Amino acid sequence: MNKIFFVLLVVLSIQVSHTQKNKKKVLFVIVDGISADVIEKVFTPNLDIIAKEGDYTRAYVGGLKDGYSQTPTISAVGYNSLLTGTWANKHNVWGNSIKAPNYNYWTIFRFAKENRPELKTAIFSTWLDNRTKLVGENLSTTGNIQLDYHFDGFEKDTLTFPHNDDRLFIHKIDEHVVNETTRYIKKNAPDLSWVYLEYTDDIGHKFGDGEKFYNAVKTMDNQIGRVWEAISYREKFHKEKWEIYITTDHGRNIETGRGHGGQSDRERLTWIVTNAKVNSYFKTKKPAIVDIMPTMLRSLNLKPEKEQLWEIDGIPLNGKVSIANATSKIKEKKLHINWEVLNKKGKVKVYIATTNNFSKGNKEYYTLIEKVKPNKKEVVIDISKYQSNFYKVVLEGKYNTINTWVTNK
Repeated sequence: MNKIFFVLLVVLSIQVSHTQKNKKKVLFVIVDGISADVIEKVFTPNLDIIAKEGDYTRAYVGGLKDGYSQTPTISAVGYNSLLTGTWANKHNVWGNSIKAPNYNYWTIFRFAKENRPELKTAIFSTWLDNRTKLVGENLSTTGNIQLDYHFDGFEKDTLTFPHNDDRLFIHKIDEHVVNETTRYIKKNAPDLSWVYLEYTDDIGHKFGDGEKFYNAVKTMDNQIGRVWEAISYREKFHKEKWEIYITTDHGRNIETGRGHGGQSDRERLTWIVTNAKVNSYFKTKKPAIVDIMPTMLRSLNLKPEKEQLWEIDGIPLNGKVSIANATSKIKEKKLHINWEVLNKKGKVKVYIATTNNFSKGNKEYYTLIEKVKPNKKEVVIDISKYQSNFYKVVLEGKYNTINTWVTNK
């Protein structure tokens, strides 16, 4: 009996050790306001080291240009597109004032707390609103979500960080945030963390394109290097597996580099750096900021309800992906739905709904229209049976789901 007990104990210890060793921890970083052409121009050795382990790609913000999901290239709007995996037509954040977020579209933090409450979460940020308004901590409309740790709101601390015209106080706050990030990661190793750094955008607004802006980007790279060192420490001495996703919330205007908010190519032009193993979608397409959230869902083994999953606009950058880039339009009283193929296995199920109940917290009713092979790439639907001014289309592939809207005007 003692021998059997000993063997079981050893097996259990091995299983626990194996689980701990393979448990992924995820950290995402938003460094504000750096278009991809700048990140490619400036020497960023620490980002290069991370990209060498994983990859780098150009990406975009702003939703479907001139379409139903067109989204302002503004900071808080971009943050929330990352947090929820949706564009502004869904999450309803249209500016930095964050007036009325639609919390029916959950953030990555709420998915973590609702699906795996044992996961430890943290946020390190200049802006207080990132936690209180976007994540919506302690609000009844977000299920009274509570993060396990926060270190933020320092833009309001004018005694420790006196505000001045040169905006160096923002740099000092970023340093403060990074120092605490590295300390906390080394000691506590949260499972899901968000780091937000602002100084690059501040300098961009003040000086536009040029050496001062480029030097701010170099400073950011140094800060990322310190965060990366903390992650590497945990991986080396605690046998953990960490994934980091670094991106920006918007680009800059072409004229001076000082502004943003519009839909010019450069204002929409962003980038992603990660150490993770990425898929063909990341490598061959141009991902969006909304793609990072469903990627983290997969890394953390978080599985939303089907209705929630069908609302996410992003496509995972890891693992297998079947289809991407759905479009839809009405032509001669027929609904034309198109998509791109990344994996030909299985079927694509085509669903439509003529309501948007989900946005109000209610159940959506979909009709299954057709099942086709992925490489068909198009389905044409006679909408005389489904007369409406609005159609929500969901394409469910073997490995992922995508959606598109069309308005009949």
